[in-house]
Amino acid sequence: MRLTRRTFTGGAAAATTFAITGRAVAQEVTLNAVHFTPAQVSYAQSFLKFVAKVNEAGKGVVQIKVRGGPEVTPFAQLGEAQKNGLVDMLNAPFGAYLNMMPEGEVLATTTKTPAEYRANGGFDLINEIFAKKANGIMLAHVDGGAGFHIFTVDAPPMTSDGKIDFTKLKVRSAPLQRDFLDSLGATVIVQGPAEVYTSLERGLVTSTAYTVAGFQAFGWDKFVKYRIDPSFFQTDVLITMNRAKWDSLPAPAKKILQDVALAHEKESIAANQKLTVEEGQQMIAKGMKVVVMPDAQKADYLAKASASSWARIEKRDPANVPALKAKFQ
Repeated sequence: MRLTRRTFTGGAAAATTFAITGRAVAQEVTLNAVHFTPAQVSYAQSFLKFVAKVNEAGKGVVQIKVRGGPEVTPFAQLGEAQKNGLVDMLNAPFGAYLNMMPEGEVLATTTKTPAEYRANGGFDLINEIFAKKANGIMLAHVDGGAGFHIFTVDAPPMTSDGKIDFTKLKVRSAPLQRDFLDSLGATVIVQGPAEVYTSLERGLVTSTAYTVAGFQAFGWDKFVKYRIDPSFFQTDVLITMNRAKWDSLPAPAKKILQDVALAHEKESIAANQKLTVEEGQQMIAKGMKVVVMPDAQKADYLAKASASSWARIEKRDPANVPALKAKFQ
C-alpha cells in the first residue's frame, strides 16, 4: 500500500481526534446515588431535580446515576454504606450518620438557616467533623424551612390541667427525635419511614413524628387524623458524598456539583415551605384536625426539644460542643 502525505496527515488527525474524544469520555465521572425515601415522596422528588440539574450541567464532566431509595439500601444502613464507599452520594437526613457523628444533630436543632451558618463558618465546621468521623462531605442542606409535628391516630389525650399527655402515646420516631420524645414521657419506637404504614395499620404505634410535606405520599393519613402544633426542630435533609470519592474528583466536576448544590439548596427551601403550606391545607380539607398546644405547655415543649439534642451531643462527644454552639446556637 502506498502511503501519501495526505494519508499520513489524515491518519494523524483522526488519531488526534480519537485521543481527544477518548480523553473527554474518560474524564466524565459517574457517581452512584441513593435517596432515603421512596421515589414518590417530596424529598426524593427534590433530589431527583438536583440530579437532573447536575446531569445537564455536567455533560462530559460528571453524571449522577440514581440507584433508588430504601428498597436498595435501608435507612439504618445508609451512613455505613456511604462511609465505606458503597454509595458515592446520599440524599438523607443526618439521622443516617448519628451513630458515627452525633454533632450532626445541630442542623436540626439550630434556628439558623443554611445561608446563615454557611456565612459564619458553621458549614465548614460540620464538614471538618464529618470528614474525620464518617468519611463524608456535605454539599447542601436542602428542603429546609419546616419542622416536625407529632401526628396521632386519635385525639391527643389530655391531662386534668388541659395539657397534651404524651405519656399515653406510642410514637414512631426517627433516631434524631428519640431523646426528645423520651423526655416527654412517650413510648418511643424508632423506625424508618418505610415501616410506619404497617405499624399504624397494626396499631403498633398510635402516632408518628414527621413533617407535613411528604406525609401523604406514604399513605399515613389513612390512619392519622390529628396534627399537634407547634412543630419542633427543622428538617435536616442533606446531599452528601463519600469524602474519598469527592477528593478523587477533578476540579471541574467539584465546581459543577458545588454550584448546582448551592442553587438547589436555596430553591428547595422555598419550594419546601410552599409545599408544607399546600399539603397541610390538603390534609385539613380531607378531615385532619390541628390541635394547638396550650401556651403554658408550648415553651417547655420547645425548650425540651433543644435541650435534649444538645445534651445528647455533649454526652456522646463534648469536644466540639463549644465550637458548635458558637456557630449554631
